Amino acid sequence: MPKDDSLHLTKAEITQMFSEGIYADRFPPIMSLDEAADMLRVSKDTLRDWRSRGLLSGCCRKVGKHLRFTRDRLIKKVFNDGLHSQ
Repeated sequence: MPKDDSLHLTKAEITQMFSEGIYADRFPPIMSLDEAADMLRVSKDTLRDWRSRGLLSGCCRKVGKHLRFTRDRLIKKVFNDGLHSQ
C-alpha cells in the first residue's frame, strides 16, 4: 500500500500562514506565475508544465497572456490533494 505523504493542511492553517507578516505581503490571494513559482520554490517552467498536463486544474487561469494562480487552492492542490491528473 502506498504511503500517503501529503500534509493535509486545513483551510484555517492555510489562512493563518498568510494572514500577516512577510508572507501576507509577498504572496497575495491571486498570484502571478513568478509569485506562485517563488512560493512553491519551483521554476516557472515547472508550473507551466504542471498546468499543461492538467495537474493544476482549479488553481490557475489565463488572464489575457498571463497566468494567475489562486494561492490557497494551489497550496491545497500541491500539499493536500497531490499532483496527479484527474
